[in-house]
Amino acid sequence: MIDSPAEKPTAPRTESPAADVVEICRGLIRIDTTNRGGNVSVGEPEAAAFCGRLMEQAGMTPRFFESAPGRVSVVGHLPGWDADAPGLVLHGHTDVVPAEAAEWSVDPFGAELKDGMVWGRGAVDMKGMDAMILSVLLHLARTGRRPRRPLTVAFFADEEAGGVYGATWMVEHHPEVFAGCSDAISEVGGFSTEVAGTRAYLVQTAEKGLMWLNLRSAGAPGHGSAPHEDNAVTHLAGALDRIGRHEWPLTYTKTTRQLLEQVAEIMGVPFDETDPAPQLEALGQARTWVTGTLRTSSNPTGMTAGYKHNVIPSTATGTVDVRPLPGEEEQTLTTLAELAGPHVEFEPEHRDIGLEVPFSGDLVELMVEALRHEDPEAEVLPFMLGGGTDNKSLSRLGITGYGFSPLRLPPDLAFTSLFHGIDERVPVDALEFGCRVLERMLEPRP
Repeated sequence: MIDSPAEKPTAPRTESPAADVVEICRGLIRIDTTNRGGNVSVGEPEAAAFCGRLMEQAGMTPRFFESAPGRVSVVGHLPGWDADAPGLVLHGHTDVVPAEAAEWSVDPFGAELKDGMVWGRGAVDMKGMDAMILSVLLHLARTGRRPRRPLTVAFFADEEAGGVYGATWMVEHHPEVFAGCSDAISEVGGFSTEVAGTRAYLVQTAEKGLMWLNLRSAGAPGHGSAPHEDNAVTHLAGALDRIGRHEWPLTYTKTTRQLLEQVAEIMGVPFDETDPAPQLEALGQARTWVTGTLRTSSNPTGMTAGYKHNVIPSTATGTVDVRPLPGEEEQTLTTLAELAGPHVEFEPEHRDIGLEVPFSGDLVELMVEALRHEDPEAEVLPFMLGGGTDNKSLSRLGITGYGFSPLRLPPDLAFTSLFHGIDERVPVDALEFGCRVLERMLEPRP
């Protein structure tokens, strides 16, 4: 644990829960928190300090946890007004994936404000949500109100590399921080899309599992000019080809079936489970994401072998990114072993569970009510995320996690392509909308 910095930025006094969201978002983006994986990162201590100063203003006493040099998460607690209510975790992450400045039209860490949007790496993943949380908490402090449920507010390091130095480390080494908490809210769901002319918000109730696999083949070394059947390179290339081309079966979970059935209802047509294409097409900019959640996936991402054109190496290595549907992890490994064949071995470099939680209950009802208060004609639907979030780590403590970063988006914004993409940006009015929704969902009162 490290000490909290003493500097305290001054926030304007206002009655709007979104008063500070833009400047907080821009301030976070200006801190380069690039995470390149393998414990290679920058900026996380500075970002944690930034969040910690604002948490102090919101009435919390932030605690800073350093899992390794330069890998810092910050956590604070805020009491609720209902003594019988279980705790709620509001969490975000401060790290971002790399951005190549030459590919962008703006400075990725300049936090430029133009065209009614905040531009920069992390605007949607997920410094915008971090800013929404902090802005709402500052507003509650200024107005002398508290949320109904006691809050544990956390901003984790290392989410973009699997949370090894962030949420996973916190759960393993400091589970007491989350004592009394039953639910959690974080990225990615809550954003809007257009479905057959109707605005719909997708609340994340599930996420696929994760397996980053290292493959290794072995063979007999030899001269490149001679016939050679026991070739490590061809063993590996064949395995990667089979794995990459494998057609995993169409499989519906409770979440994906409910989503597509509700989309079909909005469209006014029956749902044909053998052909989800009409419903996927109707999901607009969310189509690609949802399509990826109807099957397990396995994509080769790397291959390394040899050192000279005329030398057949004795080994070859490769990498595969596998995203199994929740509950299919062991079955997926069995299939992968069959596809790899007898000459190739593999072992996980990083592995994490899939999640699926009910689209029902008090917290979900609050999400739906808060969204419809701000957007009365909208539909609210569940969806599965093809990637992963820090909710995976918190689930090991029995905490039920939802993706709920509420954003009302213009229908022509290709929002899902902005995650880890070029010219990442988020509309200012979407951030302001999200703050109003989050405040209402927290059920504050004096």
